[in-house]
Amino acid sequence: MPNANHAAQTPQARHRVAPVAEELGRRFSEAGFQLALVGGSVRDTLLGRLGNDLDFTTDARPEQVLRILRPWADAVWQVGIAFGTVGARKDTREGGVAKSFQIEVTTYRSESYDRSSRKPEVSYGDTIEEDLVRRDFTVNAMAVALPGVDFIDPHGGRDDLAARVLRTPGTPESSFSDDPLRMLRAARFAAQLDFEVAPEVVSAMTAMADRIGIVSAERIRDEVNKLILSAHPRKGLRLLVDTGLADRVLPELSALRLERDEHFRHKDVYEHTLTVLEQAIDLETEGPDLLLRLAALLHDIGKPRTRRFEPDGRVSFHHHEVVGAKMTKSRLTQLKYPNEQVKDVSRLVELHLRFHGYGSGEWTDSAVRRYVRDAGPLLNRLHKLTRSDCTTRNKRKAAALSRTYDGLETRIAELQEQEELDAIRPDLDGNQIMKILDIKPGPAVGKAYQHLLELRLENGPLGEEAATVALKEWWAAQA
Repeated sequence: MPNANHAAQTPQARHRVAPVAEELGRRFSEAGFQLALVGGSVRDTLLGRLGNDLDFTTDARPEQVLRILRPWADAVWQVGIAFGTVGARKDTREGGVAKSFQIEVTTYRSESYDRSSRKPEVSYGDTIEEDLVRRDFTVNAMAVALPGVDFIDPHGGRDDLAARVLRTPGTPESSFSDDPLRMLRAARFAAQLDFEVAPEVVSAMTAMADRIGIVSAERIRDEVNKLILSAHPRKGLRLLVDTGLADRVLPELSALRLERDEHFRHKDVYEHTLTVLEQAIDLETEGPDLLLRLAALLHDIGKPRTRRFEPDGRVSFHHHEVVGAKMTKSRLTQLKYPNEQVKDVSRLVELHLRFHGYGSGEWTDSAVRRYVRDAGPLLNRLHKLTRSDCTTRNKRKAAALSRTYDGLETRIAELQEQEELDAIRPDLDGNQIMKILDIKPGPAVGKAYQHLLELRLENGPLGEEAATVALKEWWAAQA
């Protein structure tokens, strides 16, 4: 194991850190305390991509950290103070450019988790070496002491960074016992950094997968999100499935390995799903889209429950989109996703097959309007999900599907221009309906409104006069 001061003797160890970090280091030093840039901030510095989020560790206790930060920072918050962390914002200028740094300063820790509880348990340490050994991976267990900018690497993190491998500072069994969420973090970092996970770490993840059960759903959800939003989610998802962790946090994904597509061709549903996710990512235009990626990952999870063997030897998955939407709602609810996200992702899963009824363009204008109406604000995401769902190796078939969907999008655009499809409503509102029919608020108004909406979808805009005639005809038929 490398000596903690070894790297400080090499030219590469004199790292360029943000001037704001050195300034803060001087303030802590003048107050008689140690301060070091630590964790992901050091890792990202070595990777040449340090951002504006800076993590520090110190021997000062939280109350002492507050006394140092308050006169210096532009804002200070204490949300994490129970866990030894004080947050701050520092606005500054570097090279004439305005910058705003988000800063977290955490007191040295030793063990921080009760091994039988979901609740973090803080125990302060006295040395930075003691703090670093309890961190999740060696590439996050490096520090730069400030203000001298000396590199501290007691566990060979820089060598692992160069080798692009994830190892734990101590034994992985001990690390994962302290905090089982670190098993998910291994998959997440593999996906974010495109690193390999050391064999002994993979073995521990596999053997200890059940330990993830003591971690709260919210913490699991946050790690899953970071993994899915990473640059290489396939890598992290594979690791979750291969180690059995997915069986505990996303069992619907693992179940897809047992299924073959209905044509028994080149891919099973699991491989198809990972490919759809990657293809959806390729269609993103404004950065990572969590709703689109979740929908791509979950769009076929209804297939195992709907698999049927047909008399001709084929396998069918009738209505798997409807079943999958219900399963999606259940899984995301269990993981404590916000209600609106649960609703939107479930809706995308439910609608992902709708396009396949389009054929070669046989839909009427009415059917196109309904497609737009049903997708609502999710229409652009549905476009991307539907296009991503084509993973055939048959180039002619893929090109034909793409051309057909191009045609559908063109028709949607033309109708939107003519009819303002994004806000499809009946030609008469509720107040007009009540006035024309001389009725009070109640179920009849809703039925009348729905009837007019169906007419609008079927025929396009009617105009107020024609809608009034149609409404009166419908009302007379109700008597």
